[in-house]
Amino acid sequence: MTIWIVGSIVFGYIIGCLHGSTIARWISGVNLKETGVKNAGASNAMIVLGKRYGALVALIDIGKGVFAVIAVRLLAGHFGLPADKTTLLLFIVGTAVVFGHNFPFHMKFNGGKGTATVIGVLFAMDWRFGLAGFILFILVALMTDILVFGVIMLYIALLAMAILLGNLWSILVAALLFLMAIWKHNENFKRIREGTEPRIRSSFKKK
Repeated sequence: MTIWIVGSIVFGYIIGCLHGSTIARWISGVNLKETGVKNAGASNAMIVLGKRYGALVALIDIGKGVFAVIAVRLLAGHFGLPADKTTLLLFIVGTAVVFGHNFPFHMKFNGGKGTATVIGVLFAMDWRFGLAGFILFILVALMTDILVFGVIMLYIALLAMAILLGNLWSILVAALLFLMAIWKHNENFKRIREGTEPRIRSSFKKK
């Protein structure tokens, strides 16, 4: 089982390092790490470049989460791994993808915040939790006009799925990812307290 765990971590991390923001930079010439809130994710792409680039980055970053989870699920099924071990591997590879997105080696381990990627992971693991998490994400974000409040709902949905599955190790992995998300968004919470956090409605005014 050790080789499966190590392989899932390495595979997930490498996939996570493939950034949508890199594609956006090739097209627009804008380095998202040097402008806006200086974050290599879909939210900053939308703030700086507008909703079209935000959607492009989001689709790429969601896609890599979906791909990594489905690939490991298919591989585990091919080799006949038990359901409980497969579930653990899915949580591990999903977490590794988000970590790769957040801490890519080619960005000096300072990348995005994993929002789009965790959406892809959720949908690939269980579309019902993915849909529930996504709806909560949209509703909370729009009601508060602050994206980070909606983002936290995604990680809560992932943690809830782990708890309902009753796999202790999966719960620990999901809890680790949740704590990482809180830490990664510390600057957002600071800007919220200062009243300087970018609002969703103002971002959508960009073309």
